[in-house]
Amino acid sequence: MSAFTLYPAIDMRNGKCVRLVQGDYNKETIYGDSPYDMAALFASEGAEWIHLVDLDGAKEGKRVNDRHVIEIAQKLDLKVEIGGGIRSESDVYEYLSAGVDRVILGSSAVSNPPFVKKMLKQYGEKIAIGLDARDGFVSTEGWLETSTLKATELGKELANEGAEVFIFTDIATDGMLSGPNIESTVELAKETGKSVIASGGVSSVADLEALARYQADGVAGAIIGKALYTNQFTLSEALERVKRK
Repeated sequence: MSAFTLYPAIDMRNGKCVRLVQGDYNKETIYGDSPYDMAALFASEGAEWIHLVDLDGAKEGKRVNDRHVIEIAQKLDLKVEIGGGIRSESDVYEYLSAGVDRVILGSSAVSNPPFVKKMLKQYGEKIAIGLDARDGFVSTEGWLETSTLKATELGKELANEGAEVFIFTDIATDGMLSGPNIESTVELAKETGKSVIASGGVSSVADLEALARYQADGVAGAIIGKALYTNQFTLSEALERVKRK
């Protein structure tokens, strides 16, 4: 079993690093002018992976901040995963062939299942499935829509199609620093039998340690956003403590 992995997050909008509260585009804070500089900082603190989100892309349904993604993937010594605005086979191919390590498919898992299944067959674990849930039901289109599909049901279906990695976000906790939804994260890992990366709500190193306790159940890592930007702790401190566990 590989180590519990921390994924510092960079959300990009208009070419800047921002954070939204619960996905609300009207509640934005800008934390930096350069996604590349932010990624370089995380790399210098010991990050092995970086989690990138193209917020403009998620809203518009096409790649918008892709040049920043590719610059980070090609110039920095870390692994990159990207989500947001990836809707076609050429989107997936262009990212992966440009050096991105993992592409996250979210809304299309609900809106275009044949496409997602095809990508899973073709690219295997280079595809992560982003499951964003509100009260256990999958949310899509930048969280503007809630479906009638349970996250665990969709997870099981896609695991059968070859999905190896899920990124699970509980929207209620995202950007709120209120602690992650550990119960739902563990449930998804157990139901699918696959790796689940927790996203949303991490506010302290203790939250990360709590998630890491479920590594044997399939909780493989955590995405950290706002907590790093508001200096709740540093990435190097978190890496050190989680490694000690």
